[in-house]
Amino acid sequence: MMKRASVISIVVLCLSAVQTFAGGIVPAGKPFLRQLTERDSILVADWLEYGFELDSVSAGVSIGLQDFSEASNDTLTLVRNWTIDTLPVGKTGRRHAKSRGLYRLRGSVILAAFEEGAYELPQIAVRRVGEDFIDTLLFEPVRFDVKSIPVDTATFVIHDIKGPVRYPLTFVEVIPYAAGALLLAALAFLTVWLVRKRMDGRGNDVADEPSYIVALRNLDRFRDAKYWAPDKQKAMYSGITDTLRTYIEDRFGVNAEEMTTAEIFSALEGCRDIAEDLFLETRELFELSDFVKFAKHTASDDENKRAIPTAVRFVTSTYQSMLDAQAAEGGEEAASN
Repeated sequence: MMKRASVISIVVLCLSAVQTFAGGIVPAGKPFLRQLTERDSILVADWLEYGFELDSVSAGVSIGLQDFSEASNDTLTLVRNWTIDTLPVGKTGRRHAKSRGLYRLRGSVILAAFEEGAYELPQIAVRRVGEDFIDTLLFEPVRFDVKSIPVDTATFVIHDIKGPVRYPLTFVEVIPYAAGALLLAALAFLTVWLVRKRMDGRGNDVADEPSYIVALRNLDRFRDAKYWAPDKQKAMYSGITDTLRTYIEDRFGVNAEEMTTAEIFSALEGCRDIAEDLFLETRELFELSDFVKFAKHTASDDENKRAIPTAVRFVTSTYQSMLDAQAAEGGEEAASN
C-alpha cells in the first residue's frame, strides 16, 4: 500500500541504468533486505523485501525509481514492484513536522528466489529533483545466499502416504454405547411384556364373559340411528350378523362363521331352544343382511328398527332356554339323589 503526501511526487521510471538519471551521483549507503517470514536462513521461495529509507525529505521534492521488473528472471522473481510509504518526522509530533515540511520515505519491492545459490541484487538508484538541485542516490548492491532444506540421500527412504492413526478402543469409550444398547434392549423387552400382558388380560376377560354378554355388548354398538343411512347400512348389518354367527357357534356348536345363511338355518331347523316365530324372524334378518351386503339393497326404516330388537331377542331367548335346561337337569339329579 502506498501512503503518498501531496507535497512529494513519486515516479517509477522504466529505466534500469543509473547513468540515465541526470545530475550527480550521491552514495547513500546500504539498502535493507529482510525476510517476510523470519528465520535464521533464507530458503527457496521465501519472500524478501528489498528497499531503502530516506530521512528528512523536503516537501516539493520529486522521487524517481527504476523499474525493477528487469531484475526478474527464472530464478529471481519480482513478486511486487515498488511501494512507497511516507511519514512525517519531527520531535514535537505530526502537526509540527508538517509545518517544517520534512518526511521520511520508505520504498521497497518484494522478491522471491526459486533456486539455491548466491545472489547479488542490483543496486538501488533514487533520483531526487528539487527546486534548486537534481541528483541520484545510489544504494550499494546486496549479496545473499539461498538454501534449500538438506536431504540425507544416504538414509532417506521414500514412504507411502500414511493413513489415519488408529488408536485402541478403551473401556471408557465403550461404556456409553454399551449402556445405550442395554437401555434400548430393556425398553424393547418391557414394551413386548406390557403388550402381551394387556392382550392376555383382554383374552381372559373375553373368555370369562358369557357369550351372550359379549353378543349383547357388540349389538348395542349399532343401536344408533346413524347406521340407518344408506352408505352405513352395510357396516350395520355386517356387524349384526357377524355377532350372531359367533354367538350361534358358541351356543349351538354350529360352524356358523363358515356357513351361508341357508346352511346356518338348515342346521338350526328343528332346534327346540328356538321358538318358531323367532327362527323365522332371525332368518329374515340374515336374508335382509345378504341383500344389503351383496345386492346393494337399501333397507327401509321399519326394517332397520326391527334389526337390533330381533337379534337381541334371539340371543336372550336362546340363552335363557339354556339356563332353564341346566336348571331342570340339576333338579332331576337332586331328586334322584
